[in-house]
Amino acid sequence: MSEITYRIVEHDGGFAYKVGDVFSETYPSHDEALQAAQAAAAEQQVPGSTEGIRYQDSKGAWHDETAQGNDRPTARVVD
Repeated sequence: MSEITYRIVEHDGGFAYKVGDVFSETYPSHDEALQAAQAAAAEQQVPGSTEGIRYQDSKGAWHDETAQGNDRPTARVVD
């Protein structure tokens, strides 16, 4: 199972959470960014329904796969 880490960082005159190289919106306070990251991490782990997905890769080929609704990552918040 994969793991996602939400990090609280200073950003654009306030605070944000960051996953990889992607920032959330900017929050005025550290506590607000922390609460938002905790909520996002909790939602990330909620199972969904199993569904078929279809996507096109960079070479133009189409692929059909089944996305398991219970295949959710472990999410954690690093403050």
